[in-house]
Amino acid sequence: AYTLFLSLAPSLPLQEDFVYHWKAITHYYIETSDDKAPVTDTNIPSHLEQMLDILTQEESERDSGETGPCMEYLLHHKILETLFTLGKADCPPGMKQQVLSFYTKLLGRIHQPLLPHINVHRPVQKLIRLCGEILAAPTENEEIQFLCIVCAKLKQDPYLVNFFLENKVKRPDPKRPGVEGVREDLASPDTGQPQAEGQAAESPEEPKSAAAQSNNNNVNNYNIVTSLLNLTKSPVIASIFMLSSLSVSQDGRIVVKACEGLMLLVSLPEPAAAKCLTENTELCELLTDRLSAFYKALPMSMDPLDIETVESVNWGLDVYNMKDDAAIFTGKRALISFLSWLDYCDQLIKEAQKTAAAVLAKAVRERFFVAVMEPQLMQTSEVGILTSTALLNRIIRQVTSEALLQDMVYFLLGEEKGPETLASIAQNPLRHRLIEHCDHLSDEISIMTLRLFEHLIQKPNQHILHSLMLRSLEERNYLENKPQEEREPVENGQDLEEDPLFGDDFSPENRLSSPDWLSNSPTHSPYHAKPDGKTEVHKIVNSFLCLVPDEAKSSSHVEGTGYDTYLRDAHRQFRDYCGICQRWDWRGTPKAMEKCDLDSPFFEGHFLKVLFDRMGRILDQPYDVNLHVTSVLSKLSLLPHPHMHEYLLDPYINLGPGCRSLFSVIVRVVGDLMLRIQRIPDFTPKLLLVRKRLLGLEPEGLNIDHMTLLEGVIVLEEFCKELAAIAFVKFHTSASTSP
Repeated sequence: AYTLFLSLAPSLPLQEDFVYHWKAITHYYIETSDDKAPVTDTNIPSHLEQMLDILTQEESERDSGETGPCMEYLLHHKILETLFTLGKADCPPGMKQQVLSFYTKLLGRIHQPLLPHINVHRPVQKLIRLCGEILAAPTENEEIQFLCIVCAKLKQDPYLVNFFLENKVKRPDPKRPGVEGVREDLASPDTGQPQAEGQAAESPEEPKSAAAQSNNNNVNNYNIVTSLLNLTKSPVIASIFMLSSLSVSQDGRIVVKACEGLMLLVSLPEPAAAKCLTENTELCELLTDRLSAFYKALPMSMDPLDIETVESVNWGLDVYNMKDDAAIFTGKRALISFLSWLDYCDQLIKEAQKTAAAVLAKAVRERFFVAVMEPQLMQTSEVGILTSTALLNRIIRQVTSEALLQDMVYFLLGEEKGPETLASIAQNPLRHRLIEHCDHLSDEISIMTLRLFEHLIQKPNQHILHSLMLRSLEERNYLENKPQEEREPVENGQDLEEDPLFGDDFSPENRLSSPDWLSNSPTHSPYHAKPDGKTEVHKIVNSFLCLVPDEAKSSSHVEGTGYDTYLRDAHRQFRDYCGICQRWDWRGTPKAMEKCDLDSPFFEGHFLKVLFDRMGRILDQPYDVNLHVTSVLSKLSLLPHPHMHEYLLDPYINLGPGCRSLFSVIVRVVGDLMLRIQRIPDFTPKLLLVRKRLLGLEPEGLNIDHMTLLEGVIVLEEFCKELAAIAFVKFHTSASTSP
């Protein structure tokens, strides 16, 4: 009948039409005594939709930003306040959903700013408080849509968030009408004139500034955050996070939307909102408690390869198949759930306002890393150590937010910045334990820990490299304490271009002389101190290439294993390192000798000590261990820091008494090798056979005596070639970019 009336009735002015629909709703409450009939059995939803259509039409017909009479009517007569009261009472049943939907569509469809009006943001704030009060409520879908549109509006104009920071000690309004009060208000005659309080809504209200908020001694409530946090606590989520089967369900969409809303709110730049977010809501607790719960749900023992190779995880986009996951490996579902929530925490902190990000990251450090992970990493069970180290390695690889990475690094390595001493290496128990695990009796633990540090030193964080290496090399007290003029001069050799090691294909002119392959690199090289820089780098390259005696070399007998194969990789890796390190305050040249404290005792640092000790045993260690030791050392050699370069790549530095460098360690290994070769018959043929087997050129056959030694010799030869390539690339890059 109502539809027929609309089709037959003459067209009314928009305001009259708008008032008609609102009066139709108010008359329902005045005339109807049966409150139990569902709202869908009434014309209320249709009238609300017509009101929205009229407001949308009115705005489209007016100049941008101009408020029409229908919108003025809505604001002056506090229609949103009235609707809130009806929705809170859920009268008739289902009215709360209708009110939430009306608010959502109003904020979404109307382009002019509504939230600055007191008669909009006040009822919006009240409605926010109703959201998330009841878990798994039938209105959850409408609640999350409403909250998300409010978040989107705040993202567009962050200053508006100050309207939504409520004072906790604010007393409830004793005159707030219930449903009966609304009935009385609706029954009173409408003069069409704005009430005195409504006049304030005629012009937008100015929110309190962040400074004013900070001067208020009372504590603020951030209700929209609280409501979103409640909506993330769906019972379905308690055990598993972001399953694909859940993501397509109602509960799953609600949780994802709630998490997206939180992501928007933490990114708002307002300091008062950031302070309230971290101090007066449960956001920190939610993030860390859930992260801890997912971690504790993991199996006590997992294959490190499974942990490392499980597919990359993006929160909210998880693919879930219980049967397939269980068939792949036990615990895959729990692992993906943990990594999904870790990814959400990481992305949330990355998007967060700077001070909020720091607080959130610190909470993850204290409530998860220290409280949950540290006991696992410090345990004595080898199975437990292996699993927890593999998980930590995966976490290191996955974390990308600067604030969370910083706190994770402080957790692992401590915050000390002064020089390391042999007596102080155990002051930080976790750091000491992790470094010691690089030389564990279990090869599996050693390999996994070496992989962990290999990933760690490639993260864009200056403190990692300073803590592990650079603070021990700052004073260059590994050098012999003699004036420069008293040192023995180094003889010049033939020019680089004449050396047969550098053929036409790999001459500086053809392979390495392009000046624009790398725009950021050291502007000066220590080689420039010599009259002939090219001769100097040639001598250094030759020093590494000639370290291994000819009878212990086998690469020349196998095609594609020459020194030149390392040049391309060295180019790419050095460029990547320079890209990471360019924003750090690293000097371009070594610290001047006269400014160095050469008299202080030198200690290479716990990390380099363990690596050098491992390198010294390369002939007696398993092949896989050797590969990881040399891989970490080559990554360190690539660092564009003059002290690291000098200490690891310059064979001609005069070491002080009792000091060792990477080159001196290798020299000792080669000396030992020369003695042992004499005792092994057919050494060279056996060495070549082992190399071909490692390359897959020969099938596995009978066991070969001294296999560990032979594999160690092959790794040693390849490592020396890699160091030579790194030295050459670093020299050429600094030479080609020097003014």
